[in-house]
Amino acid sequence: MRKLLVYLKPYWIYVILAPLFMIIEVICDLYQPTLLARVVDEGVLKNNLPFILKTGLLMIFIALIGMIGGVGCTIFSSYAGQNFGKDLRLTLFKKVQSFSFKNIDKFHTSSLITRITNDVNQLQNLVMMSLRIVVRAPLLFIGGIIMAISINRSLSLIFLFSIPILILIFIIIMKKSFPLFSEVQKRIDEVNRVVRENLVGVRLVRAFMRIDHEIERFNSVNSLLMNAVIKAIILIIYAMPIFMLIMNFSILGVLWFGGLLVKSGNMKVGEVMAYINYMFQILFSLMMIGNILVFISRTSASSVRIREVLDEKVDILSVETGDKPILKGEVVFERVYFSYEDKNKPILKDINFSVGPGEIIGILGTTGSGKSTLVNLIPRLYDVSSGRILIDGRDIRNIDLKTLRSAISMVPQDTILFSGTVKENIRWGREDATDEEIINACKIAQAHNFIITLPNGYDTVIGQRGVNLSGGQKQRIAIARAIIRNPVILILDDATSAVDFVTEQKILKGLKEIMKNCTTFIIAQRIGTVMSTDRIILLEKGEIVGIGTHEELLEKNPIYQEIYRTQLGEEVLKNA
Repeated sequence: MRKLLVYLKPYWIYVILAPLFMIIEVICDLYQPTLLARVVDEGVLKNNLPFILKTGLLMIFIALIGMIGGVGCTIFSSYAGQNFGKDLRLTLFKKVQSFSFKNIDKFHTSSLITRITNDVNQLQNLVMMSLRIVVRAPLLFIGGIIMAISINRSLSLIFLFSIPILILIFIIIMKKSFPLFSEVQKRIDEVNRVVRENLVGVRLVRAFMRIDHEIERFNSVNSLLMNAVIKAIILIIYAMPIFMLIMNFSILGVLWFGGLLVKSGNMKVGEVMAYINYMFQILFSLMMIGNILVFISRTSASSVRIREVLDEKVDILSVETGDKPILKGEVVFERVYFSYEDKNKPILKDINFSVGPGEIIGILGTTGSGKSTLVNLIPRLYDVSSGRILIDGRDIRNIDLKTLRSAISMVPQDTILFSGTVKENIRWGREDATDEEIINACKIAQAHNFIITLPNGYDTVIGQRGVNLSGGQKQRIAIARAIIRNPVILILDDATSAVDFVTEQKILKGLKEIMKNCTTFIIAQRIGTVMSTDRIILLEKGEIVGIGTHEELLEKNPIYQEIYRTQLGEEVLKNA
């Protein structure tokens, strides 16, 4: 938690002003019972009306000063807490943006969302609470004891019995609550995960009539969260009656012992009333301290989770080399191996090939053969386990990430569109693209014709994840977004799987015409997609089992022949 306080440094003026205003409020609160005692003893009992009016007006004035102090403290603590939360969220988001796929896989998306939202909110609330209660409670506690002792020392002996017991209760709660609140945050992760999966896959849930199943699944994780919360707060639930019992016994002790002192003439009635007020202030301030300690225990779990993200070592780091932009797009794989977790089970094995500038390469293989993994290594979404990848003769690990990725455009398997208009989604690829360039890119991607039929054409708002578009329409917009960047290297990862064969061939023909100086990788499930590429790389279980043109592979490669036969038929193979 201490390391996160650096995010309060820019707002030090609020951090100072909030406690100062709180001190004003506490001083006013501490002075009120003394004035009340004087009203009773010097005014009411002696029937001195002018004194009552004069002291009453003074009490109102002091109450107003205290109110100003309380409002000022709330305002400044809120400014400090909200800005702290904003900066911490931004830092976490920036850190997540720097993560490789491997880092993201470690935390899981739902957990990262919880950490950036719920966990940061916990710390933000702690900051605001600390600048108010952490200042108010100890000052009120110490000040109340001093004022109570100044009224009557012998009566204050009651504190020697009640306060140590209350402190012991809070220590026990603090010690046992930390692991319980850590479990609560994990359960919130699970709830967020199920909710996210269902919102993303809502159509699939309905199509398979799995609504009842998903409701049951959510109910299960929701119940686990409820049980974790109850278990975490059960200590507080048990402690509160004990706390109130001790406090009531303390007040009864003051009333009984104070009554005896009044009867013996050693204490005035007003002083007993003031003492009881101070007793309330002391005990409730102690309860506030206990609550803040419990809240600190809860936020400690959140701070640990946030520190885990901030301290996570990003395995793919950018190197500030001042590299010149990538211009040619020559790509070379040299003895590349890659594995995710288990190094003894590589996904890619001994990958060797070279691609010349402007060459169009088709990548073909069965599901799970490593096609997507291979192209994900080029922009360093993952790093090779061994071997190296060269672009224009330079190891990509020695190229600045911004330089590397600015030269590459990708259309991934899972087409992602953002909330906004069609034009905004395409311009996301290059912010300074003109309307003419956007239209031209859409024509190449065979998207222009359907876009102009939309209600507002290019200004039509796309729903979340493009829900109001078909799969093929989303893919074509994603292709337009990729090519508008004029990349040196273009990667199409099964990017035309949702469009018909005729449209696909038109897209590929358009790409050939404008991407003469662009090295292109086309991953496909359909052999017809890659037949016209310059060369085809055939993958099988993470290994290259064939490289060549369509004609060369069809003549010599049994695996390619089998794929061809399966997809296009025996008769086509005989006539080839």
